Amino acid sequence: MGRRKRRHFTPEQKAEAVRMVRESGLSIPKVAKNLDLTETSLREWVKQADIDANPSPDGPLTTEQLEELRLLRRENKRLREERDFLKKAAAFFAREDT
Repeated sequence: MGRRKRRHFTPEQKAEAVRMVRESGLSIPKVAKNLDLTETSLREWVKQADIDANPSPDGPLTTEQLEELRLLRRENKRLREERDFLKKAAAFFAREDT
């Protein structure tokens, strides 16, 4: 049995799955099976929804905070690459002048 192809879900689809877990009274494994999801994914969505509903300053990051962190890390990486490129260019032109 091979690995299943990675699927992507919208925030609305995730919220609907979490709502089904909370309102149906069914267990996470049963809802996951009904929706053709992995238990692990659904369990993580429910856990993250609980974090988002009750944010804590010292607790885990909310979805909004995680997204901001992703964006800042991506920007930081880009800025480091630009800085490194400029350092190399400056060194190249400094050698050329002599």
